[in-house]
Amino acid sequence: MEIERKFIPTQIPDNLHRYEKKEVMQGYISSDPELRLRHFGNKYIFTFKNGSYLAREEFEIEISKEQFENLWKLVSGNIIKKDRYYIPLEKGLIAELDIYHEHLNGLITVEVEFDSEDGAKAFVPPDWFGEDVTYDKRYSNINLSQGPPPSLIKDD
Repeated sequence: MEIERKFIPTQIPDNLHRYEKKEVMQGYISSDPELRLRHFGNKYIFTFKNGSYLAREEFEIEISKEQFENLWKLVSGNIIKKDRYYIPLEKGLIAELDIYHEHLNGLITVEVEFDSEDGAKAFVPPDWFGEDVTYDKRYSNINLSQGPPPSLIKDD
Protein backbone atom coordinates (compact mmCIF):
# COMPACT_ATOMS: atom_id res chain seq x y z
CA MET A 1 0.00 0.00 0.00
CA GLU A 2 1.06 3.53 -0.72
CA ILE A 3 -0.06 5.90 2.02
CA GLU A 4 0.78 9.55 1.40
CA ARG A 5 -0.36 13.11 1.85
CA LYS A 6 0.22 15.89 -0.69
CA PHE A 7 0.47 19.64 -0.16
CA ILE A 8 1.00 22.86 -2.13
CA PRO A 9 3.86 24.57 -0.27
CA THR A 10 3.73 28.28 0.49
CA GLN A 11 7.52 28.46 0.32
CA ILE A 12 10.44 26.13 -0.25
CA PRO A 13 13.24 25.51 2.21
CA ASP A 14 16.36 27.66 2.03
CA ASN A 15 19.51 26.05 0.64
CA LEU A 16 17.54 23.55 -1.45
CA HIS A 17 20.78 22.61 -3.22
CA ARG A 18 22.04 20.77 -0.13
CA TYR A 19 19.31 18.11 -0.38
CA GLU A 20 19.40 15.04 -2.60
CA LYS A 21 17.79 15.77 -5.97
CA LYS A 22 16.63 13.53 -8.81
CA GLU A 23 15.35 14.57 -12.22
CA VAL A 24 12.16 12.62 -12.92
CA MET A 25 10.36 11.95 -16.20
CA GLN A 26 7.11 10.04 -16.11
CA GLY A 27 4.19 9.17 -18.34
CA TYR A 28 1.02 7.13 -18.15
CA ILE A 29 -0.10 4.19 -20.27
CA SER A 30 -3.51 3.89 -18.62
CA SER A 31 -5.58 5.72 -16.04
CA ASP A 32 -7.82 2.80 -15.01
CA PRO A 33 -5.93 0.93 -13.80
CA GLU A 34 -3.17 3.49 -13.38
CA LEU A 35 -0.09 2.28 -15.23
CA ARG A 36 2.92 4.59 -14.98
CA LEU A 37 6.43 4.62 -16.39
CA ARG A 38 9.09 6.62 -14.57
CA HIS A 39 12.73 7.32 -15.36
CA PHE A 40 15.10 8.90 -12.87
CA GLY A 41 18.86 8.58 -12.72
CA ASN A 42 19.71 5.20 -14.17
CA LYS A 43 16.46 3.59 -12.98
CA TYR A 44 13.42 2.70 -15.04
CA ILE A 45 10.27 1.85 -13.07
CA PHE A 46 6.92 0.42 -14.12
CA THR A 47 4.14 1.11 -11.58
CA PHE A 48 0.62 -0.22 -11.14
CA LYS A 49 -1.65 1.81 -8.83
CA ASN A 50 -5.23 1.18 -7.83
CA GLY A 51 -7.43 3.36 -5.66
CA SER A 52 -7.21 7.04 -4.88
CA TYR A 53 -6.40 9.64 -2.29
CA LEU A 54 -4.74 8.79 1.03
CA ALA A 55 -4.13 5.02 0.71
CA ARG A 56 -3.97 2.94 -2.42
CA GLU A 57 -2.54 -0.25 -3.81
CA GLU A 58 0.84 0.18 -5.46
CA PHE A 59 3.17 -2.28 -7.14
CA GLU A 60 6.50 -1.15 -8.61
CA ILE A 61 9.02 -3.10 -10.60
CA GLU A 62 12.36 -1.99 -11.98
CA ILE A 63 12.63 -2.68 -15.71
CA SER A 64 15.44 -2.42 -18.24
CA LYS A 65 16.05 0.63 -20.40
CA GLU A 66 14.98 -1.39 -23.46
CA GLN A 67 11.71 -2.44 -21.79
CA PHE A 68 11.11 1.16 -20.76
CA GLU A 69 11.69 2.46 -24.30
CA ASN A 70 9.32 -0.13 -25.77
CA LEU A 71 6.59 0.61 -23.23
CA TRP A 72 7.14 4.39 -23.53
CA LYS A 73 5.60 4.23 -27.03
CA LEU A 74 2.26 3.51 -25.31
CA VAL A 75 2.30 6.65 -23.14
CA SER A 76 -0.57 9.08 -23.68
CA GLY A 77 -1.13 12.58 -22.36
CA ASN A 78 1.59 15.02 -21.39
CA ILE A 79 4.92 13.85 -20.08
CA ILE A 80 5.60 15.02 -16.54
CA LYS A 81 9.07 16.38 -15.87
CA LYS A 82 10.08 17.49 -12.42
CA ASP A 83 12.96 17.82 -10.03
CA ARG A 84 12.42 15.89 -6.80
CA TYR A 85 14.20 16.92 -3.61
CA TYR A 86 14.34 14.65 -0.57
CA ILE A 87 14.08 16.68 2.62
CA PRO A 88 14.37 14.94 6.00
CA LEU A 89 11.63 15.64 8.54
CA GLU A 90 11.12 14.64 12.17
CA LYS A 91 10.41 11.00 13.12
CA GLY A 92 12.34 9.65 10.14
CA LEU A 93 9.88 11.00 7.58
CA ILE A 94 10.99 12.38 4.21
CA ALA A 95 9.36 15.25 2.36
CA GLU A 96 9.49 14.75 -1.40
CA LEU A 97 9.42 18.25 -2.87
CA ASP A 98 8.57 18.27 -6.59
CA ILE A 99 9.29 21.29 -8.78
CA TYR A 100 7.53 20.73 -12.11
CA HIS A 101 8.64 21.84 -15.57
CA GLU A 102 7.23 22.36 -19.07
CA HIS A 103 3.38 22.34 -19.16
CA LEU A 104 3.34 22.35 -15.34
CA ASN A 105 5.98 25.05 -14.91
CA GLY A 106 5.22 26.98 -11.73
CA LEU A 107 3.67 24.06 -9.87
CA ILE A 108 5.38 22.86 -6.70
CA THR A 109 4.07 20.05 -4.50
CA VAL A 110 5.37 18.20 -1.47
CA GLU A 111 4.42 14.65 -0.48
CA VAL A 112 5.13 12.54 2.57
CA GLU A 113 4.73 8.76 2.66
CA PHE A 114 3.65 6.95 5.82
CA ASP A 115 3.68 3.42 7.23
CA SER A 116 0.03 3.61 8.28
CA GLU A 117 -3.15 5.58 7.70
CA ASP A 118 -3.18 6.49 11.39
CA GLY A 119 0.34 7.94 11.02
CA ALA A 120 -0.77 9.92 7.96
CA LYS A 121 -3.83 11.30 9.69
CA ALA A 122 -1.86 12.23 12.83
CA PHE A 123 0.86 14.03 10.85
CA VAL A 124 1.17 17.73 11.64
CA PRO A 125 2.83 19.33 8.62
CA PRO A 126 5.41 22.08 8.91
CA ASP A 127 4.02 25.57 8.24
CA TRP A 128 5.73 25.78 4.85
CA PHE A 129 3.73 22.79 3.54
CA GLY A 130 0.69 24.99 2.86
CA GLU A 131 -2.64 23.65 1.60
CA ASP A 132 -3.37 19.92 1.93
CA VAL A 133 -4.50 18.63 -1.49
CA THR A 134 -4.40 14.93 -0.64
CA TYR A 135 -8.09 14.55 -1.48
CA ASP A 136 -8.09 16.92 -4.49
CA LYS A 137 -7.86 14.66 -7.54
CA ARG A 138 -6.84 17.62 -9.72
CA TYR A 139 -3.38 17.40 -8.13
CA SER A 140 -2.83 13.69 -8.71
CA ASN A 141 -0.02 13.08 -11.18
CA ILE A 142 -2.29 11.09 -13.51
CA ASN A 143 -4.57 14.15 -13.78
CA LEU A 144 -1.61 16.53 -14.05
CA SER A 145 -0.52 14.56 -17.14
CA GLN A 146 -3.80 15.61 -18.77
CA GLY A 147 -3.49 19.33 -18.05
CA PRO A 148 -2.51 21.92 -15.48
CA PRO A 149 -4.30 22.23 -12.14
CA PRO A 150 -6.52 25.25 -11.45
CA SER A 151 -3.70 27.10 -9.70
CA LEU A 152 -1.80 27.31 -13.01
CA ILE A 153 -4.71 28.30 -15.24
CA LYS A 154 -4.61 32.01 -15.97
CA ASP A 155 -7.79 33.98 -16.65
CA ASP A 156 -7.67 36.03 -19.86
